[in-house]
Amino acid sequence: MNTGQAGGLQLYPMPGNERLADALVARLGPRVRRAGLWLHRFPDGESLVRVEPPRAAAALVCTLRNPDALSLPLLMAAATLRELGAPQVGLVAPYLAYMRQDRAFEPGQAVSARIYAALLSAHFDWLLTVDPHLHRIDSLDQVYRLRSRVVHAAGPIARWVASEIAQPLLIGPDAESRQWVAEVAERVGAPMLVLDKQRRGDLDVSSRLPDLRPWAGRTPVLLDDIASSGRTLAGVLQSLRARSMAPAACVVTHGLFAVDALELVRAAGATRVACTDSVEPPPSVERITLDAELAQALGEMTATLREPRP
Repeated sequence: MNTGQAGGLQLYPMPGNERLADALVARLGPRVRRAGLWLHRFPDGESLVRVEPPRAAAALVCTLRNPDALSLPLLMAAATLRELGAPQVGLVAPYLAYMRQDRAFEPGQAVSARIYAALLSAHFDWLLTVDPHLHRIDSLDQVYRLRSRVVHAAGPIARWVASEIAQPLLIGPDAESRQWVAEVAERVGAPMLVLDKQRRGDLDVSSRLPDLRPWAGRTPVLLDDIASSGRTLAGVLQSLRARSMAPAACVVTHGLFAVDALELVRAAGATRVACTDSVEPPPSVERITLDAELAQALGEMTATLREPRP
């Protein structure tokens, strides 16, 4: 692999991202190595970031769950690496936060997708992520002013479904899930449904089920890109149980599982819950690894980098 820099590529994992950084190093070979980054929190809530001085292009590895706590230290680390001479500073963020608020739904609301994109674009030369939550934004290029590459989780998810679930019926809980459900269904060769979701608040959502008799005997597999509150998945699970369908599985790309979300999903009837490791899954959740896909994309992306951004 050619990283585009004489000294190779140094990966700096933010705390909690060490496993992914080590997996990428193991797959990409000797020209990519893990470097040191230390984060200290003072009693008053301020952060102190220290990085090993770079000897090559640098990339911070940080999935952006809990972005308010992570973002300022992340930007300080990026600025410090550049001050210390890194010719390129990239970001490997399997989960990219602040994508849902892509327009002002009420007067005076901040359009956080564009604001956050501007912050990251000002500090990084390139971005590697996994299936960002794009709804009214067609591509990251519309909001990010840097080079970007998106890894798709459909392949690993389809392999998991094909090997673990007999006779699946893939169900997307809302229209936003259609793109992921359709690709997985095609890869698996399974039927699919996409439901009509009604959202009345952060914790008040429901989805309408059609007649399911044509798929009697199949195992429902709920597939979504993000599980945060868990209310969307739980509502569908309860409706499936009321229709006497087979016990359902839930498969999620980005398993955020805020507060009691995982317990809520299981109580609603999910017999199995699987997530990619774009966000580190809880111990009771089955892991779908993305190491190979991220490593391949990182190798291909950094091979095209030649000169620092002006």
